Amino acid sequence: MKLIIQIPCLNEEQTLPQTVADLPRSLPGIDAVELLVIDDGSTDRTVEVARECGVQHVVRLTNNKGLAAGFQAGLDACLKLGADVVVNTDADNQYCGADVAKLVAPIVAGAADMVVGDRRVSDIDHFSGSKKRLQRLGSWVVRRVSGTQITDATSGFRAYNREAALQLLVVDNFTYTLESLIQAGKMLVAVDEVEIRTNPKTRESRLFASTGAYVRRNGPAILRIYARYEPLRAFSVAGLAVFLLAILAWLPFLIDSILNGDSTGHVQSLILGAVLFIAAIQLFALGIIGDLLASQRVMTQRVFERVRRVELVLGVEPSHYEPGSNPE
Repeated sequence: MKLIIQIPCLNEEQTLPQTVADLPRSLPGIDAVELLVIDDGSTDRTVEVARECGVQHVVRLTNNKGLAAGFQAGLDACLKLGADVVVNTDADNQYCGADVAKLVAPIVAGAADMVVGDRRVSDIDHFSGSKKRLQRLGSWVVRRVSGTQITDATSGFRAYNREAALQLLVVDNFTYTLESLIQAGKMLVAVDEVEIRTNPKTRESRLFASTGAYVRRNGPAILRIYARYEPLRAFSVAGLAVFLLAILAWLPFLIDSILNGDSTGHVQSLILGAVLFIAAIQLFALGIIGDLLASQRVMTQRVFERVRRVELVLGVEPSHYEPGSNPE
């Protein structure tokens, strides 16, 4: 059984050596452990440092594509390099490298296809209160949509077996954490979690300049993913809310007409109610259309999985791949 640990990087020459040094080189039940660095358009010596640290594989994107694109490119390369298990970790050494053993243990035992590391976010001191609350909100949304029971849905410390990795297709252009969990929950993928340790903060986040930026980016992402995977429910709830507002707008006219017999006033209320009622109908219609499109998305994902399997059989080379250090 071959394990490849992939590390998405963007200008990580300072933190990458410590991250690589902390990762295990052998594990129980694993025959070979290899490292792969995904260079997401770095302008420093990230690739050179990776080779100096003994990283065997490099996926080098020509410019910055974002975390989600880098993760998908790395996953594709790991599969084509023969990985039976893929672990994703961060280059800033946020996660304790020794906990890779805990992460892959359920997969080696055949008890899970995908394992997420639970950081116990409430215990992380450098996370602000608003960030912790949004983390809990995101995890709650993912649990509702996916049917999984993952406590820390935004954790990037994850392990996938070959079948789970083959089925995964991330279309979000910002992050992969929430969407990949929802996909796993809706597919034939057994998802589990294990508690992991985190290391002291080494640098500021590259994804979010501040807590406010975190809220602005992740908040809409949560809503967008929910609407993508549960469109009928999402638009029906929105349509119902707008319909209730239309009823409230009509109330002055209805009360005056019923109690006083005067149906000549409150023209503004009638117009506002009519506009809101039309908007409610449109939202219900969008939910139906979105539900139909969701079925098409599932079929597209299944086609993508089969294309991947064909590429593996044909021996198609990984995209943007470069060899890392020469094995001793």
